[in-house]
Amino acid sequence: MIDLHTHTTFSDGELIPAELVRRLEVLGYEAVCITDHADSSSLDFIVPRIAKVSKDLTLLTKIKVIPGIELTHVPPAMIPKLVNEARRLGAKIVVVHGETIVEPVPNGTNRAAIEAEADILAHPGLISKQDAFLAAEKGVYLEISGRKGHCFTNGHVVKIASETGAKLLLNSDAHSPEDLMSRELAEKIVQGAGLSDHGLELLLENARSLIKEVLAD
Repeated sequence: MIDLHTHTTFSDGELIPAELVRRLEVLGYEAVCITDHADSSSLDFIVPRIAKVSKDLTLLTKIKVIPGIELTHVPPAMIPKLVNEARRLGAKIVVVHGETIVEPVPNGTNRAAIEAEADILAHPGLISKQDAFLAAEKGVYLEISGRKGHCFTNGHVVKIASETGAKLLLNSDAHSPEDLMSRELAEKIVQGAGLSDHGLELLLENARSLIKEVLAD
């Protein structure tokens, strides 16, 4: 299992990074990305600390821990600059908090994230076909979410991705221990979103491809 969208006490998560990684280690995960919420006020504080602890935990556990960040509720016009800044500070995977239907995310966030070539557009809500085509062109992954509320549009995201060729990932968006996914739960979420019985393996291969790409840089 792989999870490329998780939160710790660096933002609104309940677990410090070491406990998050330990719990995933027990569940048999091979990789995790820590992607705490940030905007321009906190980016330079959070990313270097996530990068440091990710390096430490990768050396001392069985899990590859990847430093990341989730740009959250920022004005769309700020997204390109913050994506570049996050990478300069050490984020290997940049997630943008997409236009979920359960939060007041600014209109245009999905498009701005894709144009800025963020790595993952999280819970993109009722993403348009036009934006999904652009995501496919630019190699931006769309997220199927295990998180309550955000998961309401998983079926739409899968349908649009199938029509446009956009790549998909499954992530938990975990904020607490109860949010972490077992393989059994992950399979049910994938099936509920309308993917085939082998859908989870395809999504895990997508995650491995993204990890290989960002760590090669």
